[in-house]
Amino acid sequence: MGAWLWLVFTLAAIASCAYAVFGAALLRQFAQNTTIAATSWPGLTLLKPLCGAEPKLEANLISFCNQDYPGPVQLVLGVQDPADPALEVAKRLKELFPDRDIELVIDSQRHGANGKISNLINMSARARHEIVVVSDSDIRVEAQYLRSVISTLLAPGVRLATCLYYGFSLGGLWSRLSAAAINEHFLPSALVGLKLGLARPCTGATIATRAETLRRIGGFEVFADHLADDYAIGEAVRELGLNVAIAPTLVGHGCAETSFGELVRHELRWARTLRLLAPWGYAGLVLTHALPLAMIAAALGEFGATGWATIALALACRLSIPIQLRALSFGGGASPWLSPIRDLLSFAVFLASFLPRPLSWRGSRYVLRSDGTLGQA
Repeated sequence: MGAWLWLVFTLAAIASCAYAVFGAALLRQFAQNTTIAATSWPGLTLLKPLCGAEPKLEANLISFCNQDYPGPVQLVLGVQDPADPALEVAKRLKELFPDRDIELVIDSQRHGANGKISNLINMSARARHEIVVVSDSDIRVEAQYLRSVISTLLAPGVRLATCLYYGFSLGGLWSRLSAAAINEHFLPSALVGLKLGLARPCTGATIATRAETLRRIGGFEVFADHLADDYAIGEAVRELGLNVAIAPTLVGHGCAETSFGELVRHELRWARTLRLLAPWGYAGLVLTHALPLAMIAAALGEFGATGWATIALALACRLSIPIQLRALSFGGGASPWLSPIRDLLSFAVFLASFLPRPLSWRGSRYVLRSDGTLGQA
């Protein structure tokens, strides 16, 4: 039995090494894809639900005001609590950009367990354009962002456009580890999944659709109790037989974790959500953990020459991803020395995600039902 286990883990580690090299190559290829083909630029409403004065919130919002987009853009900023410190940031934004069409919505009405969706429901009543773009408050974009997203949405047959994202640290070891999880695990995994036809992403980093499509799936109200509302919106569009496309641009996700506990709670929440929504795909992610698999194989082989060679191969292949990231415009913060630590932590989170425990989200504890909706713990 021990020999068979050694063989299984050794082969899994080698397969994971191949995955890492493939992911690094796709990362470079995608980052160079910036095609913008649209010839018309319709008006759009950009919805930004806010909750709390997140680190660098003002800089994130400013990036959406500095868009090189020829058409009309209405920016709607929404909070639910009149005392929310994000409101002051929103007001400063209006002062900084008096020529922009910026509207503030303050509405405390709740529509379900998901506060972000409740916020969007309240905000959407103020939308004046047929195209609606939703983006999370911790996202930062380049000036060509809206051109790329709308060009994708206007392509024949597309009814929803979304974006993949990279992580950037806002300071400190824990935020760097959080960014590394996005850049070295989520992003390559998503690209490999897309290439092989195994992934169907729709991320809160960007959801762009027509108001008519939003009405057809029942509006935001349908998703008021969903934790992974972005995933659920994408699936609802696909269930109508409509296409969801990935825009050829990466947006930045600010990582601001300040403690080990905060980092682990955040990653466990999303790992458990993904495991519930796509159990077989999530199980396949075991092959993205080259270094831990190689270490287990080496231990089963009593750390013989083959075991050490497998560990060295795993390290080399996994390091191809942060090395590739450093060559890209957004990857300057990638640290090859941090990558092995990140790999071991990601494997621990992967294993812990199978333990049945409540979710912690914005200070409250929930249980995640089998349909992806939230219930009080």
